[in-house]
Amino acid sequence: MTINCPLCSSESTAFYQEKTKSYHQCSSCHAVFLVPDSRPNSSDEKARYLHHQNDVEDIGYQQFSSPITSSVLRDYSPTDNGLDFGAGTGPVIAKLLRDNQFNISLYDPFFHDHPELLDDTYDYIVCCEVIEHFYTPPKEFALLNRLLKPGGRLYCMTELFHDDLDFKSWHYKSDPTHVFFYHQQSLNYIKQQFGFSDVTVDGRLIIFTA
Repeated sequence: MTINCPLCSSESTAFYQEKTKSYHQCSSCHAVFLVPDSRPNSSDEKARYLHHQNDVEDIGYQQFSSPITSSVLRDYSPTDNGLDFGAGTGPVIAKLLRDNQFNISLYDPFFHDHPELLDDTYDYIVCCEVIEHFYTPPKEFALLNRLLKPGGRLYCMTELFHDDLDFKSWHYKSDPTHVFFYHQQSLNYIKQQFGFSDVTVDGRLIIFTA
């Protein structure tokens, strides 16, 4: 049975099998993804998030998210409006930005379910360790682009898949809620398909500009 890429709908081929988890790779955007039958259901997904130890006061956790926090502090001011999309149980970026008098709202379908926030627009949006959880990336990136004001920035943090990666030993796939791994070609597709004017990559930090 043919399984199409959840991002660009191109055909994919079997890539890696690990016990009950099957991964495919897209023939076009080169992303690697869990096939639908291998994904956790919503209750198991939420339970996994609740298991995360995300203490916003933890210095190590603050340093981990610092690529996004530092970028927002550099690029914006307290008068700008931000959104932490997929804030989770430990919204450390929002905490640190609010410590600097920044105005940022929290949205998460499990833990900060405030759909009215999706009717507004924002100067910047942060997605820290979020986009690898997307089951329907086209729906999510179309929404994120719509939520940004013209010229606004979407700050994402995730680990990218690349062709030389030893996928078998890659720690990032061990989290069962990580269902989609982006390649540089995937990012280029997102930029072109969803109306972003630019995309830059600096290690784990990915910035899309509306």
